[in-house]
Amino acid sequence: MIDFDFDDLIEDEPEGNEGFIARIDHFDKIDRSYSFESGEELPVVPLRGNMLFPNTIISINIRRKSALKVIKEAEKKHTVFGVFSQKDDKVDEPDFDDMYTLGTLAKVIKVITMPNDMQTAIVCGLERVKLLDMRKSSSYFLGRMESCPENDIDYEEDEYEILKEECKEATLSLLDNIDNMESLSLSIKGQAEELDIVNYICSNINISNRTRYEMLCMDDLLKRAYRLLDIITREQQIVDIRQSIQKRTRQDLDKEQKDYFLRHEMEKIQEELGDKRMGNPDIEELQEMARTKHWSLKVQNHFNKELKALTYLATGSPDYQVQFNYLRTLLSLPWDDCSEDSINLNAAQKLLDKHHYGMEKVKERIIEHLAVLKLRKDFKSPILCLYGPPGVGKTSLGKSIAESMKRTYVRMSLGGLHDEAEIRGHRKTYVGAMPGQIIKKLIKAGKSNPVFILDEIDKILTDTSKGDPSSALLEVLDPEQNSSFHDNYLDCEYDLSNVMFIATANNISTIPAPLLDRMELIEVSGYITEEKIEIAKRHLLPKALEDAGMGKMRIKMNKAAIEKIIEDYTRESGVRNLEKQIKQVVRKIAVEYAKHNTLPKGTISTEDVTKYLGTEPFSRDKYQDNDFCGVVTGLAWTSVGGEILFVETSIDNGKGGKLGLTGNLGDVMKESATIALQYIKEHCDMLAVTPEYFDSHNIHIHVPEGATPKDGPSAGITIATSLASAISRRKVRKCLAMTGEITLRGKVLPVGGIKEKILAAKRAGITDIIICHDNRRNIDDIPQKYLTGLTFHYVDTIKDVLDFALL
Repeated sequence: MIDFDFDDLIEDEPEGNEGFIARIDHFDKIDRSYSFESGEELPVVPLRGNMLFPNTIISINIRRKSALKVIKEAEKKHTVFGVFSQKDDKVDEPDFDDMYTLGTLAKVIKVITMPNDMQTAIVCGLERVKLLDMRKSSSYFLGRMESCPENDIDYEEDEYEILKEECKEATLSLLDNIDNMESLSLSIKGQAEELDIVNYICSNINISNRTRYEMLCMDDLLKRAYRLLDIITREQQIVDIRQSIQKRTRQDLDKEQKDYFLRHEMEKIQEELGDKRMGNPDIEELQEMARTKHWSLKVQNHFNKELKALTYLATGSPDYQVQFNYLRTLLSLPWDDCSEDSINLNAAQKLLDKHHYGMEKVKERIIEHLAVLKLRKDFKSPILCLYGPPGVGKTSLGKSIAESMKRTYVRMSLGGLHDEAEIRGHRKTYVGAMPGQIIKKLIKAGKSNPVFILDEIDKILTDTSKGDPSSALLEVLDPEQNSSFHDNYLDCEYDLSNVMFIATANNISTIPAPLLDRMELIEVSGYITEEKIEIAKRHLLPKALEDAGMGKMRIKMNKAAIEKIIEDYTRESGVRNLEKQIKQVVRKIAVEYAKHNTLPKGTISTEDVTKYLGTEPFSRDKYQDNDFCGVVTGLAWTSVGGEILFVETSIDNGKGGKLGLTGNLGDVMKESATIALQYIKEHCDMLAVTPEYFDSHNIHIHVPEGATPKDGPSAGITIATSLASAISRRKVRKCLAMTGEITLRGKVLPVGGIKEKILAAKRAGITDIIICHDNRRNIDDIPQKYLTGLTFHYVDTIKDVLDFALL
C-alpha cells in the first residue's frame, strides 16, 4: 500500500461528509488487488451526501462507530467492503429500503486522524456492485452483493479521450468562476492518468446525490461522460447569466474616472519598468553570490527559477522579503563544498589518546574509518551511536573526532525535541517559515562534510501532536537515503551522505527500533577508579587550575588524594562530579593564595582533601574478617562501578521450612536464594546433615544496606556458600570473594561486569576470587597491572565452589 501524508491531500470544505478532497499523484502505486465473488456477504458502509464511483478516490469522515470498525478492519486485513449512498442523509440507522442499491466495492488506502480528532478514511473505488439485501450484525452492517461491471470501452478511441478532456476543461472553467473552489481545481489538474477523470468529477462537483446515482447506473462510460458534460455546460450557462446580471447592475464609471484610473496605473507601470532598467541591487547581489557556488545543474536551475520569480515581485511587498530570504538560504548552504580530510592515522591516534584516556573501542572504530577513507575517497560516512552513562565524555569525544579528521564540528541537542519541523523545516509559504535544524547547522558549519553530533538522541519525544521527530530522523540517519534529504523549506534535495553523524545516548532502550537499526552502536562504559585517577591527573586538574587563573603554578595532587575524592566524595560512572570536586579544591587553594599569598607545601594530600571538602558523604566497603560462619563476600556491579557486598545467613530452631529474605532484594535475587536453598537440601549429605534438618530449622538470609535495592543473578554462588557455611558451621576462607549465577543442577554460569567487580575486590583487600570458568575470557581483556595481587579460581559447579571456599 502506498504511504500517504498531507502532501498528497488538498484541504477543502465541500458539501457532504468530506473533510478535504483527496488527490493521489501516483495512483498506479496503490495496491488495488482484491478478491470478490458475486453473492458474497461483505461489510457495508452507508454514505451520506456523496457517492463513490469506480476507479476513483474520495475521503470519508467517519462519524458512525460501525463504519469506523469496518474501515479499521479493512485497513488492517487489506479486505474490501461495499460503499452505498443513503437516499435520505438525515437517517442515522438506515435499513435496506433507505439505501441506493447500486454502489461501489471499495478498499482503504489510509486512515488519518484530523486536527479535530475526526477519523477520515481515504478509500479507492474498485467496481460497481448491487446490494441484494442488508442486515445489522453486532458491530456493523452486512450485505450480499453481486458484481455489476461497466461496459468495456476502447480507451484508445479518440471520441472518449476527447470527451474526457472536454469534461475536465469545462469543469475547470466552471470552477474558476466560483469562489473557494481553488482546492478542487488543483485536485482535478493533479489527478493521476490512471484515475478515471469522469468518475472523479462526478464524485466531487456540487450536484444532487440523485443525479450522481443516475450517472452511476449508466453502464456505458461514453454516455456517462456526455451526461456529465451536459450538466457542466448547463451549470456554466447559469453562472454566465448570473455574472451578466451583476455586471449590468454594477455602477458604470464615467469617462473622467476611467481616464484617471488608467493614467494612475500607467504611472505605476512606468515606475516599475524604470526600476528594472536601473537594476535591483538585491538581485545583482544574489546573482554575484550564485556565480561562486559549486552546485549541481539541477540546483542551479531551481535557483534561477526562484530568482526569476523574485524579479516579478514589488520590493515593498511581504512576498518579496520571503522570496529574498529563501534565496539567501539557498546561497548560504555549502552544497558540494567539503573540507579536505586529514588521513594521517598516527597523528589522529595521538590526538585521540591525548584528549581521551581509555575508550579503546571507540578510538579503534574511528581509526578504521580513517583507514578506509584513505583507501577509498567516496566512502560513505558511518552513523555511529555512542551510548553509556552520563559524564563519560561521549559529546566531547565528537569534538576530538572532528579535530583528528580536520573537519568542522557542529552539535544539535535533541533532548525534549517534539516538533518534526525542527528536523525537516516548514514550507516557505508559512509566515515565519525557516529551514530545519539539520540545514541550519550545515549553514553554520560552512562545509558539507562536518562531524555532526546528535546529542541525547534517546530523549527525543515520539508521536507528538506536531509529528514524530524520531521518524523524521530515519531519512537523515540512513546512508542509503540521506544523499537526497528533503527539507520542506528548501523544497529541493540536499546531499547529507558526506556528513559524519555521531549520536549520543544514555539509554538505548528508549530509542525506536527502526532508528536504532540505522546506527552502529558503540558502548562507552563507565570509568573504573584507576582510569579516573589518570583522567584527573592528565586533564581535570590542569583544566581546573587554568580556569581558576593558576595555570602557571605547579600544584600537584598525589594519587591517594585523587582516589579519596573518587571513593569518598563522588558516586558516578563518569567524571563530571569528580571535576566539580577538584575545582572546589582548587578554589579553596585560590582563596588562600589570594588572601595570604601561600600555596600548599608539596603535593595535595588526603588530609588536604578532607580539609577542603569536609566530611565524606560516601564510603567504600572494606573486607570483613571470617570470624563468623554464614558470612560470605560477594561482588556486585552498579552503574557507578563495582562494589563488594556481604551475604549473611542465620539458622534457628523452629517448626522448619521457612526461608526469610531481607535486604531490599529484587525478584531475580530472591529466585537465586530459592535455587541455592533447594540445591543445598538436595545435596545435604555433602554438609553431613540429614533432610530432616530442614524440617526443624528456619533459615534467614540478609544482605546488609537494606536501603539500597539489590537484584540480579550474580550472587547465586555467594548465597549458596553462605547457606552451606551456616548449616555446616564451617567458616569461609579468608580474603575470598565470589560472583556467579547458579542452576538447580548445580552448574555455575558466567555473569557480567567482571572488570568492575574485580577492581572493587582489589580495593577492598580481597586476594582470592571465585568466578565461572567461562568468565576467563573477561579476565584476559583486563590489563595485567590491575590484576596484580589477585588469584582467580575458575569453577564449573557449586561443589567446586564449596570445596575451595569452606575451611
